[in-house]
Amino acid sequence: MREETPLVSVVVATNRASVFIDEALASVAAQTYSRHEVVVVDDGAPDPDAVAAVAERHGARVIHRPAGGVAAARDAGVAEATGTLVAFLDDDDRWHRDRLAAGVAAFIEAPDAIVSYCRIQTVDEAGESVLAAGDQDDRCSRADIVARRTGIFAGNIIVRRDAFEAVGGFDASLRQAEDLDLILRLSAQGRFVFAPDGLVDYRSHGSNTTGRHRELAASIDRILRRHREQSAPLGAELEQAFRESLRRNDRFAWWSALRAAKTAVRERAPAVAASEIWWALRFAPAGLFDGLARRARGIRD
Repeated sequence: MREETPLVSVVVATNRASVFIDEALASVAAQTYSRHEVVVVDDGAPDPDAVAAVAERHGARVIHRPAGGVAAARDAGVAEATGTLVAFLDDDDRWHRDRLAAGVAAFIEAPDAIVSYCRIQTVDEAGESVLAAGDQDDRCSRADIVARRTGIFAGNIIVRRDAFEAVGGFDASLRQAEDLDLILRLSAQGRFVFAPDGLVDYRSHGSNTTGRHRELAASIDRILRRHREQSAPLGAELEQAFRESLRRNDRFAWWSALRAAKTAVRERAPAVAASEIWWALRFAPAGLFDGLARRARGIRD
């Protein structure tokens, strides 16, 4: 028998009472799907009382713990949650009103699925302008997920709690790309389904952790190579998917380095610009040419 109204546990990990967290929690309270609970994990915030105050204003439970990173904080939140489904919301992002309703509906239509995911778009710091539209689609075979042909992140998934626990949750040793590691492990265990009516706003601002592009690119590379090794022997389709994902990361490294170098040039810091280019040459020597060739063919990541 299908569960028509499962409880969704929303885990919000934070290490600060950010200027955006009130809006983030308000977007959960405004969901058209009301069967949810919110667990805010204070991961060593300097002002825990401020975190507790904003959480309690929105009816959320609060867990205070020493700083251990976002992966460990999310795991702690899931451990305290009671829902059969779990969703993750960053303290600076927000949900559109039907985000949970769409995700739950996808599970009801596909009771064998272990993950549902929706579109995620990038908005500016004020949350007023869309910088990049959500382009997620229903390419969600294991090979599609490994190759990262559609954007699936912690912020736009809902996962069955039993599947999350079966794969061991997030890897607390990872400080970057911990969601990629989780998603790769989940993709080996069961079916993903797309919830096209859901939408998440990812807020782009100066404090985003994705700004640390060197650390992020290196972490993605290590995770992909480890999963490829652990999945051996690979069939041709999965081997090609890992290669595609690694090349995608090399292009990301070059794109990030060039963007940082241009900023350094504008700020009259040529040594910093040169350092970025030198890092990219060492980390991903073929990434620049791969990116230029794809652009010449009109292919965009």
